[in-house]
Amino acid sequence: MAKILAVDDNIGILKVIDKALRKEGHVIKTEQDPKDIFTMDLGEFDLILLDVMMPEVDGFEICKNIREDFDGPIIFLTALDDENSLIKGLGLGGDDYLSKPFSLVELRARVNAHIRREKRERVNHINLGEIKLNIKGKEFSVKDNIINLTSSEYEIAELLALNRNQVFSREQIFEKIYGYDKDSFDSTITEHIKNIRRKFKKYNISPIKTEWGIGYRWKE
Repeated sequence: MAKILAVDDNIGILKVIDKALRKEGHVIKTEQDPKDIFTMDLGEFDLILLDVMMPEVDGFEICKNIREDFDGPIIFLTALDDENSLIKGLGLGGDDYLSKPFSLVELRARVNAHIRREKRERVNHINLGEIKLNIKGKEFSVKDNIINLTSSEYEIAELLALNRNQVFSREQIFEKIYGYDKDSFDSTITEHIKNIRRKFKKYNISPIKTEWGIGYRWKE
């Protein structure tokens, strides 16, 4: 399942896209006014379907302006099937395109293929349930509330969050964060973990689990 944003000024096309992709189990947000995309938090989406020919601002211009803030695939929806338009769109950061009119079979196939193949590193935003990690801004947030972590607390939380299937001992955490051995790593990391938990507890969230006798890991 993926969360997908579909932007098109044609409400009929949006309804078709919504119905087709929901059958695949995806969560769809549709947007008819292209200007509204600039006020959205794009980090919550896994893929964007973006119409090219729209009033006031076209899909190419939108792609150009959002590419630094959105890491996932962008698929253009376009009646412009000439080679120059395709090259322009891909050059601005698009990943693929669908020529209108497109079949629902092709729409589902293209979307699912990009989601399966998407392995690029998420350098801006990662959603962790109710928690959002903004790597570029080096901050965690819960429901748009920034968690006020110190530099060391952030580095520890980021390490665990980006390696959610791995358990880290206190010694391993210390060496990865500070880069050298130190006899007092136990108490240092323990206190940082306590502080991280305390700051998230304000929002009734406990993201770090203790694996007794081993270390810590980020809860899925």
